[in-house]
Amino acid sequence: MSKKPPSTNLSEFGEKSAAWLNAIGVHTLADIEREGVVEVYVRVKRAFPHKVTLNMLWGLQAAVLGIPWNALPPEMKAELRAQVEAADRD
Repeated sequence: MSKKPPSTNLSEFGEKSAAWLNAIGVHTLADIEREGVVEVYVRVKRAFPHKVTLNMLWGLQAAVLGIPWNALPPEMKAELRAQVEAADRD
């Protein structure tokens, strides 16, 4: 799996996803890295509960890693899902 260098903006996200991220104050990849993938996902999911799916979580992690979202290993997806569930309990 080859990695591409991550961009600094949100160009790897679709228009709607980028708008949702912007709405919660996330405008760059650096914002995602600083706040953490799980924290950003939880915030955007709370802001748009009926629109945001786990694909957003996969996309956030993939963007940080500089890989396609569908290249995330199942173990990584399971760990991310567990972190989100733990964050929801807090």
